[in-house]
Amino acid sequence: MNAGDVHQSSIVIDGLIIAKWSRELFEDMRKGGLTAANCTVSVWEGFQSTVDNIGEVNRLIDANSDLVTKVKTTSDILRAKEEGKTGIIMGFQNAHAFEDRLDYVQIFKDLGVGVVQMCYNTQNLVGTGCYERDGGLSGFGHEVVGEMNRVGVMCDLSHVGPKTSEEVILASKKPVCYSHCLPSGLKDHPRNKSDEELKFIADRGGFVGVTMFAPFLKNGIESTIEDYVEAIAYIYNLVGEDQIGIGTDFTQGHDQSFFEMLTHDKGYARRLTRFGKIINPEGIRTIGEFPNLTEALLKHGFTERQTRKIMGENWLRVLKDVWGE
Repeated sequence: MNAGDVHQSSIVIDGLIIAKWSRELFEDMRKGGLTAANCTVSVWEGFQSTVDNIGEVNRLIDANSDLVTKVKTTSDILRAKEEGKTGIIMGFQNAHAFEDRLDYVQIFKDLGVGVVQMCYNTQNLVGTGCYERDGGLSGFGHEVVGEMNRVGVMCDLSHVGPKTSEEVILASKKPVCYSHCLPSGLKDHPRNKSDEELKFIADRGGFVGVTMFAPFLKNGIESTIEDYVEAIAYIYNLVGEDQIGIGTDFTQGHDQSFFEMLTHDKGYARRLTRFGKIINPEGIRTIGEFPNLTEALLKHGFTERQTRKIMGENWLRVLKDVWGE
């Protein structure tokens, strides 16, 4: 079977997309053969603003139901594949929207939120992000993890500090993930994860989604799809073939003001980092070029079975473990 056929017949899941939602983007998802994606609907928004965002995404999904469908269960992902649509999993990149209310976890789960990152770069009521002195998981944070386990929301640790991450991994009774990360073994950066951190999460049943965000790749904005595959292979060799997947961090359609928000604490306060120009790796500049990744993995030497696992089957399994359906 050639690479095109493998891609076409695979379950393809992107563990993190934070693009500008539009019909044009949904058309590119279909062009790329994307079965489902964890789509960010909240970063520094509070409860009400996040509900407003979800309302907007619901309207977009309804208006483009020929291309996309809402995902609450893994059965919804399989149905999206059968119908030739892309399943939209709503996710947060910060637990900030829970504010100080445990019952908001259930409310957002009922609205379709399936993945929540515990912190975004800095401190919140749950714990600490990767750009701040890490005080670990708070008492309230322990309660949030327990409630996320109970209702079936996955804990994401991509932008979370090492101590908070370790304590979430140990506290959670369900698998947790780095939905979009890269190895510091290829490039030292506060957002990248050490070999020890990657092994620690995998050894305890967790999951690693590999990102292609160029500033964190070895060759920066000069990176190609081969550099991305090198990072996938590096992590694969640490965690094995069952606990790895894709989490591109596509920011497609956003302008510089969006990145200004992301690089400041709370979206507006002190600057935490500076990205400069954002260019995705050559060969996978847009979501529509997703088939090139399947081809690049096969060309690198991954078997068809391994490639299918990395492209989405592993995500499907771990999401079912967490969601329970």
